[in-house]
Amino acid sequence: MSSTQGARARARIEVTAAIKEEARRQLAKEGAAKLSLRAVARELGMASSALYRYFPARDDLLTSLIIDAYDSIGEAAETARDAAAGAGPIACWTAVCEGVRGWALEHPHEYALIYGTPVPGYVAPATTVPSAARGAMVVIGILRDAHQGLGLARPVLPAELKPEAVRMAADLAPDLPPEVVVTMVATWAQLFGLIGFELFGQFNRVVEDRDTFFRHTVGQLAHTVGLVYPQKGPANGPATGPANGPAAGTAARLS
Repeated sequence: MSSTQGARARARIEVTAAIKEEARRQLAKEGAAKLSLRAVARELGMASSALYRYFPARDDLLTSLIIDAYDSIGEAAETARDAAAGAGPIACWTAVCEGVRGWALEHPHEYALIYGTPVPGYVAPATTVPSAARGAMVVIGILRDAHQGLGLARPVLPAELKPEAVRMAADLAPDLPPEVVVTMVATWAQLFGLIGFELFGQFNRVVEDRDTFFRHTVGQLAHTVGLVYPQKGPANGPATGPANGPAAGTAARLS
């Protein structure tokens, strides 16, 4: 690449970043539904025709912002997992959940873009899927490591749900028990519901100590998804059963 081509490439990267930064400011002020390429161009002092060379339509800009947001929250989950490496599956699960919550609280408008009200008329293309899957892949990895190590408790599913559980496992995590995959999807959805309630004000005048409440709740979700392990008993003594978990019969189904 010539020096001229290199300069042009750098300039394009810088202008693209400026466009997306201004678009994020608009998201914070107006919401995704009112995002306007003309308004972005006006704020940047660009002609609309010049901006269209970077993003031909509003949906192209939205898609880029969505991919960035998914990558950012996925990176937060991966960083939290790596920081808790070696601490055990429940500690890893908790760290990842707290990492996702921390990112959401720091980036509320980007969180709303990917987990809030859908933008009217916008359909996310398949190019968003790899980035959207990053956080879920972290959770699958935690459960996979537990399944291959200490084991996972398998919840009892109603007979009518078992075919769907088998299908979901084949699509998402073929090496995990179908019962675990079903609860994993449910708990992942519950995690974002919990974060959304906090972020969008539903916990106002309801939950005051939100850090403690969140930590307790994601601990319960860990047990729900199968991360149920006996508490250590006294020295040289027997184990005392699952810590704050379900009945011993559930723990006995560790796979």
